Amino acid sequence: MRLLSPEWTALAYLVAAVCFILALKGLSSPRTARRGNVIGAAGAGFAVVTVFLSVRLENVPAILAAIVVGAGIAAPIARRVKMTQMPQLVALFNGVGGGAAALVAVLELGHTPDPWLRVAVVFTMLVGAVSFAGSAVTVGKLQELISTRPLLFPGMRWVMVLVLVAALVAAGIVIATGSGGWAIALLLISLAAGLLLVLPVGGADVPIVISLLNAFTGLAVAASGIVLGNVLLVVAGTLVGASGTILTRAMASAMGRGVSGILFGAFRGGSTAGSTTMSDRPVRSSTAEDVAVLLGFAERVVIVPGYGLAVAQGQHAIAELATALEARGVSVDFAIHPVAGRMPGHMNVLLAEANVPYESLKEMAEINPEFKNTDVALVVGANDVVNPAAKSSPGSPIFGMPILEVGDAGQVVFLKRSMRPGFAGIENELLYDPKTTLLFGDAKASLTAVLSAVKAL
Repeated sequence: MRLLSPEWTALAYLVAAVCFILALKGLSSPRTARRGNVIGAAGAGFAVVTVFLSVRLENVPAILAAIVVGAGIAAPIARRVKMTQMPQLVALFNGVGGGAAALVAVLELGHTPDPWLRVAVVFTMLVGAVSFAGSAVTVGKLQELISTRPLLFPGMRWVMVLVLVAALVAAGIVIATGSGGWAIALLLISLAAGLLLVLPVGGADVPIVISLLNAFTGLAVAASGIVLGNVLLVVAGTLVGASGTILTRAMASAMGRGVSGILFGAFRGGSTAGSTTMSDRPVRSSTAEDVAVLLGFAERVVIVPGYGLAVAQGQHAIAELATALEARGVSVDFAIHPVAGRMPGHMNVLLAEANVPYESLKEMAEINPEFKNTDVALVVGANDVVNPAAKSSPGSPIFGMPILEVGDAGQVVFLKRSMRPGFAGIENELLYDPKTTLLFGDAKASLTAVLSAVKAL
C-alpha cells in the first residue's frame, strides 16, 4: 500500500533535492560546512523515508536489515577516522556508491526490455564499476598498502586499448540482446578498466583522481535514476557529477596540469612518482629557542601548514603559537595552498577545528605577493607546495604547479620530522638555501617547544 500519492511523492523529492543543493552551497566554505553536512544528511534521510512511503517494496525486512548493517559499519568508521585519513574515506564512499549503482543496473537489466533504456543500464554498469575498482586502488595508494609510485608493466597502454574495445563490444551486445552473461562480462571488464586507469597514477595526483572518480560515481547514480525512473537519483547524481568535475578541474589547475596528463602522464614520464633517495648534503638546523627568537622579534610571520601538521595533530599548538605571536605585536597569517594536505580544503578544516579565524587564512593568489614583505615564513609539514622545482626544473614531476613563494621571505623555517621528500617524491632545494633553518621533530612537539620559548622571551 502506498501512503503517499504521486503528487506528494514528487513534492517530497523536490524538498530532498533542495536540501542537496543547500548542502553543496554550505560545503563551499569551512564556516558553513557543518551545517551543509547536516542539511545533506537530512535530505538523504527524508528521501529514504519517502521511498518507503511511496513505493510497494518487496523484501522489506531484508532492506531494513541491510540499512542497519550498513549504518552499523559506517557510523563507527566515520567517527573514528582521522583527518589525515579523510581522503581514503571519501574514496571508499565513492567506490561503494559506484559499485552499488553498477549492481543495481545488473539486477534491473532483466526488467528492461527497451534497448534505448538499456543504454542507461550499460552506462551505469560501466562507469560504476570503473569508479569502484579505481577507488579501491586510490585507497590502497593513500594507505600505502600498494606503492604510491606509478605502477606500469610492458605493453600496458595496449592492454588498456584492448580492454576499452572489449568493453564497447560487450556493451553493444548487452544493449542489443539484454544478455545477462554478457552483462557480467561487461562488469568484469569495467572493473579491469578501473584498475588500469588508476594504477599508473602516482603520488600527489591521487587526490585529484579521487575527485574525478567522485564525478564518475555521480554520473553512474544519475544514470541509475533513469533506469529506476527515480527523478531524485537523477538530480542527486547530476549534482555530484557536476561538482566533482568542477573540483577535479580546479585541483588540476592548482597542480598546473591537465587531467589527461594526470591519468596518462606516467606513460611519457610526466606523472608524480613516489619516494626517492634522500640527499646527504648538509642543512642548517636549529633549536626551538632559536626559532622562537626569529618569530618573536619579527614584524610579520606567514605560516604555511601542510600534511605533516595534520599527521601530528598540531593544529591547536600552531593556533596557540599564532595567538602568542600576535600578543607580542607580530602580524601572523596562514598561507593556504589549494592542494596542501591530501584533499581540497584540508588545511582550512584543520585550522578551523583549532578556531583559527577565517580572516587569517589567505589563499595562494592573495598571499604570494606578500612574501616579499614577510620577515619569517614558517613551513610546518609542507614540502611539495613550496618546492621551487615546480618553477625551475622542467624535468620535475611537479613542474608547472603553482607554489607558495616562501623563498621570497627574509627567513624560512621548516618544521620537519626528517629529510624525507614530500608526497611527490622529490627533494626541495629550498631546504639547502642559506636563509633556511630546519627544526627537526614531530610537528606538534616542535610547535609546543617553540610556543613555550616564545612565552619566555
